[in-house]
Formats: sequence, C-alpha cells, structure tokens
Amino acid sequence: MPAVLGLNFHHDTSAALVVDGHLYAAEEERWSGVKHHHPHRKGTLTAPTRALHWCLEAAGLEPRDVDAVWAASMRPNPAAGWWLAQERNELAALLPAPLGEQLRLLSHHTAHVLSGYLLSGHEHAAGLVIDAGGSSLGSDFGPGRERITGYDLRPDRIDRLHQGMPTVVPGPDGPRRVHSSLGHFYRNLARRVIPPGDEPEGSMMALAAFGDPRRYGAQIRELIRLGDNGEVRIDHPWGSADSSTPLRLGSRAWTADNVAKQPEHERADLAAAVQTVFAESVVHIARHLQRLTRASTLVFSGGCALNSHLNGQLAADSGFATLFVAPAPHDAGTAVGAALYGWHYQLGQERLPVPTDADWGPCPGPVSGTQVPSGYRTLTDLGPGLTTAVAALLAEHHIVGWVQGRLEFGPRALGHRSILAHPGHAATRDRLNAIKKRSAYRPFAPAVLTEHTTEWFMSAGDPFMNRVAHVRRCRADRLAAVTHHDGTARLQSVTADHQGLRALLEQFHARTGLPVLLNTSFNRKGTPILRTASQAVAAAADLGLDALAVGDTLLLADHVSDPRATTLPTR
Repeated sequence: MPAVLGLNFHHDTSAALVVDGHLYAAEEERWSGVKHHHPHRKGTLTAPTRALHWCLEAAGLEPRDVDAVWAASMRPNPAAGWWLAQERNELAALLPAPLGEQLRLLSHHTAHVLSGYLLSGHEHAAGLVIDAGGSSLGSDFGPGRERITGYDLRPDRIDRLHQGMPTVVPGPDGPRRVHSSLGHFYRNLARRVIPPGDEPEGSMMALAAFGDPRRYGAQIRELIRLGDNGEVRIDHPWGSADSSTPLRLGSRAWTADNVAKQPEHERADLAAAVQTVFAESVVHIARHLQRLTRASTLVFSGGCALNSHLNGQLAADSGFATLFVAPAPHDAGTAVGAALYGWHYQLGQERLPVPTDADWGPCPGPVSGTQVPSGYRTLTDLGPGLTTAVAALLAEHHIVGWVQGRLEFGPRALGHRSILAHPGHAATRDRLNAIKKRSAYRPFAPAVLTEHTTEWFMSAGDPFMNRVAHVRRCRADRLAAVTHHDGTARLQSVTADHQGLRALLEQFHARTGLPVLLNTSFNRKGTPILRTASQAVAAAADLGLDALAVGDTLLLADHVSDPRATTLPTR
C-alpha cells in the first residue's frame, strides 16, 4: 500500500501520514509547548519536525518509503505561477531530501475542505471554507487571497464554485483594495470585546450568550452588506487584519487598548451583536451554495468552523439536511486534507472510513519513573478496575485528569487528554474555571453516550465537539456545570467504539443515572493540550486536581479517599 504525507508549515504546524488505510497525525505544538506553534517572526514558515518524525516512526517508515508529499500553499503573493515554485522550493529545503524532492502544493482552502469531505462518508457534498486568509488567488481570479470559498465535491472531482473577492475602491492615495474576510472581521471585533490575556474569538463566542444583540445589532450590520449570489462585503478596515482602528458606536470608541475599561454587560451586548451578524453572513453564503450544488450535505472547514454556535445555527438554518464539520477545521487540519488529497485523488486509493474519534497521535508513555508530586500517592496496576475507581471519584464530584490512549489531533480534548468532572453542579464549573484561570462566563462541554443524546439534548451531537445543541429544559438542572447561560452546550457524542471515554461513561451512567460527563482539555492556561504521562503528572499537581488516571495507574491527592472502597451506586 502507498504512503502519503501531508504537511502544514504555517501556524498550527502539523504533519499527517496515510499508510495502509491508517491515519497518523500530530501537531508540532504538542512537542514545542508553544500554543499554535507560532513562528517567532511573522511570515516565517517552519517544518513540523517532531510531528513528522513521530508519524514516520509510528508507521515504521523511512522518508524514502513515502510515495507522495503534499502541503497547503500559504504565500500571499499577487502574481501567478512563479511564486508557487519559489514557495515550493523554500518549503522543500526544510525537509529531508527524499521528502523535499516529492513535495507538491495545493490550495490552502482545498486542503481545508478535503480534511472534512474525504472523512465525511458522503458522495456528493457542498464544501465551504471561511478563515482569515489562505492561498494567493493568482491570475485566475485576480489579486487577493482565499477568504471565502465554496465547492462542489464528488469522489472524482473538486469544483470551486464560489470565491469571495476583494473590491477596489477610491482611496486618498489612489485605488485601494478592500478585503472581506469574515475571519478577520470576527477577530478584529473580538479584540475590541475581550481584554488581553484571554483567547479572543472563543471568549467572545462564550460572552455573547450573556448579551442582547439588539443593542448594537443595527450598527454592526452596517459594517457588512449581503448581496446576491452569496456575496459578502465588509467595510474597510474590518475585513482585513486591523488591531488599531477604533470602532465607534455612538459616543464610545472601542479599541484593543481600552477594552478592559468597558463594562462587561456592554461587552456582552457587543459580542452578541457580532456573533449574530457573523452567523447571518455565513448562513447567507451556505444557502447560496445549496442553490448552486443541490447537495444535501454541507462540509464546513477553516478557522471560522471552530465557532460551535455558528455551526449549530448552520445545521438548523443553512438549507442542508446534513452538516459535517471537519474534525480539525483549524490550520493544522490542512495537513490531514493534503495527505487525503494525495491518497485519494492522486493515487486513487479508497477513502478512509468515517472516524468517530481523532485519536491519531502518540500514546502517553508510562508513569513509572516519574516522580510522585508532594501531596499525592499512587495506586498502580489497577487494570480494568481503574475505570470503576475513576467513575466512583467522579460520582463524588472530584475533578480527575484522564490520560488514555493515543493523543487527539485538533483543538478539542475528546477523552484522551482530558480533565473530567461531574456535570451536575455549577460549583464544579466555577472551580474548574478557577483551576484553568479562565473567565467565569466560559462554559464547559458535555460528553454523552451517543444513544442517550436526544434524551438530554434537543439535537444530535458531534463526535468532535464542533457544534452546540440546546439542553432539554427538563434536564438542565441536572447538567448545571455544562449548560451555558443561553441553554446550549458544545456537545461531544461518544460512540460505542470510542477507546478513550466509552467504558468510563458507561460506569458513570450506571452509578449516577447520568450518561454525561464534563470534558475539558488537559492543559495549563496558554499552553497546548499535553502529550506525555510525565507532563500530565506535573500538570495535575500544578493545577491541584483531585486525581489523575494514566493507563492503569491512578494518582490520588492525599485528601481523597481510595475509591476502591466505594462499591455501592451513588444515584
């Protein structure tokens, strides 16, 4: 069987390898410890050296064994043709010779959309990619970069049907190109709503639930014009990267510098207006794609597809029967899309099975040899009894680090490098926000046994935690730690074949009657999801977790009783 390598050299640097129908994928940040693995200097591209090495090692391959190498182009050069060869040569120089010689480039947005489509299981689908910016459009479309791209996708072809384009308007120094990037729009406004120190986009999405969109809605709508044929036009400078222009609403100027001085309730109102207008704009484009393609499925990817509230609205209002959000819609996922492109379209291999998990990375290694932190003790060789013991701890409202199996690929913890808790008490949410040093308004996600999803939520879940669902009102009081202020939750559905959480959720359900656990990423503030057992032990002590489960070893804080003595159900 052939082997195909996909790479991302931009931020969220990553590598993916498809061989023998198996997918290996990892992000460089999990080794560097730098979230998103941003290069030190803007515009610098770096190779996913350690992620690439792990993929090859895990598959038992040498560089010479790889049959094809693909990566997404990201240089925003205005010309066509020559720059692509230049970028390819620059990137090839960062790789071992056998790999660099085979490197080919495809469009950033095409890599994004294929990271979803080729894992969706659907034959015919519309594809939509929205982010801050992708590859240069070149002479085919004129100057500019990919910002909003629509596709008609089939197993034997990829057709680009819709392309958001910049417009040229008169300026004080001559004609000026105005960009309409919804990714930049959302980020620009988020920086004027969320104080420094918190992740802007995710925090604004969470804060929006507490606001009234009517207060600033009309003024924010004036910044975006929705035209025929899915057109979106954003007033300058809000559709391009801008961190300095004041946003003037009435007598107040909103800037990144004065955001901390703005009252939180007004910031929530502005967040709600931005979220509403942003979602309306994306739904507008999606409906146009549905008319063009007549497809029943929409595949959504790109940075804007991380907005789980938007995805919930797309599922309900876009006109498509099915929404499939790429398992890893951020830039790291372009490595997966690039590898799958080479596997299926170049080499003609059958598509991979539809995944129900993204455990495509390395195992954590053993706890043995790791020093036990002060204030903790270990229980070793628990075997199958570990799951029973952890279910008992969670039923007693302890907070537990959970490190099991292969590392998740992507920005969400899916039950392999997670912090878990009982979903029933709001006090647990508040304690966890304090532990993770997050704003008090930030919600946590529920993981639920798939077959029980619609008993507790108004719509089906997503195995990759990529969309919100409304919690059933009659159940919300039992899910206080995972129900957001607006009655929604970013839901992860856990299928019967899930190797990380399934058995534990079943045990917890048997004890408590709740088929739901609170699931959040295992990391310190501002750092990536951790990778190894030794990192987990250090982080558990640093965060003050009540317990940590790694493999069949349980690390217990001294104040926590041995859970093996708890044998009776605690419903």
